[in-house]
This record gives sequence, C-alpha cells and structure tokens, in this order.
Amino acid sequence: RYFNKAQWSGSCSPPPPPRPHPCSHSQEKGSACVKPDDHLPTEEAERAGTSCFTLQDSVEDELELSTVRHRPEGLEQLEARTRFSRKELQILYRGFKNECPSGIVNEETFKDIYAQFFPQGESSTYAHFLFNAFDTDHNGSLSFEDFVMGLSILLRGTIQEKLNWAFNLYDINKDGYITKEEMLDIMKAIYDMMGKCTYPILKEDTPRQHVEVFFQKMDKNKDGVVTIDEFIDCCQNDENIMRSMHLFENVL
Repeated sequence: RYFNKAQWSGSCSPPPPPRPHPCSHSQEKGSACVKPDDHLPTEEAERAGTSCFTLQDSVEDELELSTVRHRPEGLEQLEARTRFSRKELQILYRGFKNECPSGIVNEETFKDIYAQFFPQGESSTYAHFLFNAFDTDHNGSLSFEDFVMGLSILLRGTIQEKLNWAFNLYDINKDGYITKEEMLDIMKAIYDMMGKCTYPILKEDTPRQHVEVFFQKMDKNKDGVVTIDEFIDCCQNDENIMRSMHLFENVL
C-alpha cells in the first residue's frame, strides 16, 4: 500500500508524487526481465545473515544481470540513507522491478504513468517538473535510488527536508532562487493537472492571482526573487502547508 492522490489545498507545497512505481514497461532489444527477488534477500537469506541485494551464483543469473541497465545499491546502504526499514525497501524494490526490469525510467514513461492518475486534466507539464526534482543527478533518468531517496524525504523527512525538496521543485532553473515566473509555471501546471476537479470552477487568471498573493508574502525584501530562507520561513508560518507536511508519513 502506497499513498493516494491528495487534493491541492491552495498552499505552496507540491502535490504528492504518483502512486505507482515510475518505471518503463519497455525494454531495449535483447534485454530480459529480472525475476522479482534477484537482488533482494529472501526471508531465508535474511535468517542466514544476508544483508544486501544478491544474485544466485549461476550462469543464467549472471547472463541475466548483464542485460539489466542499472543495478541498485545494497539494501544496507539504502536503509542507512533513507528512513525506510529493510522490509519496506524490499516491498518498494519488488514493485519497482516488477514494473521496470531495466531498473531505470525516462521522463516520457514517467509522464505516461503520472497521467493515469490525473485523467481529468493535463499532467504532462507538472510531471516534467516533478521528474526533474526526483532526478537529482540530472542524467535524464530515474533509478530505484533516485525514486526511494525522494520518496523517503516526501514521506518520512523532517519539515526542513520536505521544504527544501519543495523549494527545489519550484526553482526550475536550479539557480538557488524562485522567480515569480517560475512559481507561475508550477502553479499553472498544477491547475492544468487538476483539470475540472476544482470547485468552484477556476477562472483563467486564477493561477496568476494565486502567485501574486504568495509571492508578495514570500519575497520579504522585495528584490523580485524568493530565497530558500524566505520560502521556508513563509511556509512554516502557514498552517495549511504545515498540515500538508504530515499527510503521508505513515502510508507504508
């Protein structure tokens, strides 16, 4: 069980990421599907003291591994770097690999999956921004590590970590500042994604009006940009945003 789509409450915090594991069903020519437990220790293996992703020492498994485009870190390393337990990581990884034998997902596939959960609107633009926020090394693809690290922050991170993540989402060009244009681009993408699922029906200029109000609150020194400190200070003093920070802490 993962997490459900949240209603956009009008705060500056972003909606949650998509419920499914973002991975591609397509494979490169000659690639083979990886069996669900190839890298993950079974319960028997755990009882024997195995604590990392493993493959059986067989010729078939070695050949199979050679076709996988990305092999994730060991279980102990991911457990140390995230706030997920060993069991939770096993569940997440089995689901991820069942959907994504190659171990990575590109942006177009991410958009296709995200669109399934917002059929009433146009989610492509917001999915693009969200993909870039998860793709921390900016290589154009998401690995299991990218996915689980971002998910760990969104679900189990501290308020500071979650707000840092949200700032990175809004800072589209990654220059350390949020401009009014960047905030408007994100806000338009959110309203486009929600489509007709808003009441009352929104006017065309609603996103811009929303941005004008929030940007004025955040840009305290009126220099035309919002810094990370201004962003965090404003969000921490907004009750709606603070409530949204705790919505998905116990979903796994």
